[in-house]
Amino acid sequence: MKHLMTTLSGLALAGAMTTAGAAEITVGGKNYTEQLILSNMTELYLDALGHDVTRRDGMGSAVLRQAQENGQIDLYWEYTGTSLMVYNDISESLSREATYERVKKLDGEKGLVWLKPSDANNTYALAMREDDAEQRGIETIDDLASAVNDDSMLTFGIDTEFYSRDDGWRPLQKAYDFNVPRSEIVRMDTGLMYSALRDGDVDVADVFSTDGRVPAFDLRILEDNRSFFPAYALTPVVREETLETTPELAEQMNDLSALLDDATMASLNARVDVERETIEDVAESFLEENELL
Repeated sequence: MKHLMTTLSGLALAGAMTTAGAAEITVGGKNYTEQLILSNMTELYLDALGHDVTRRDGMGSAVLRQAQENGQIDLYWEYTGTSLMVYNDISESLSREATYERVKKLDGEKGLVWLKPSDANNTYALAMREDDAEQRGIETIDDLASAVNDDSMLTFGIDTEFYSRDDGWRPLQKAYDFNVPRSEIVRMDTGLMYSALRDGDVDVADVFSTDGRVPAFDLRILEDNRSFFPAYALTPVVREETLETTPELAEQMNDLSALLDDATMASLNARVDVERETIEDVAESFLEENELL
């Protein structure tokens, strides 16, 4: 009997060790191009490092965040401004660094660890066609506001969500002291915005700064010279419990984060949205080019 108990104890210990060694890291992601690239990239990268990875992407922001808080998602890439305003309900204007430090502290109290932010800042922005902006002498949103106030004929394409957001259209006009008549505003879906601007159907549109169609369509992002838009630094966020069992994950994800900036993300996004490469191929080739596979 003693021998049997020893054998069973040994099997139980081996089973526990196997289970611990095979603990999964579940990588999450949202439901648009940039996030799908990142979730695929992270899965491939961590798998190559020997982790047992499961990927669950294509989720809405609120659902994904809740899944991480509930322990169903271990790791995903989030934007500092989204956490600040949406998850922590803070509307005050903060610098890029202050935004990061604030969400790091607030989310840390919820068991979520913000690792090192990348240099990619996927914020809202206003854009014009490069040649049109050059001809009109518009480089900043202040320049644009002056043009509107001088009765320049400009038509604006505004995404339906941006039109009603707290960091969106109406507060932007107030911050820059201009007012566009409703007759000069075309509200449309985000997916139609870029081609409408490129084709001259509108003169100005709200865009995402790292969207690949900005460089591909030769669009100029206007400088937010009054720092209206919050910082949306792209950052890996990991559950504290996950880091306790897999502490090496922090350095590994920080190494990947250090490779990302606005130009890199715009290029990767363009390869999918403009050149029609697959998300999987884009993610894999990026890792190979950086000797991570």
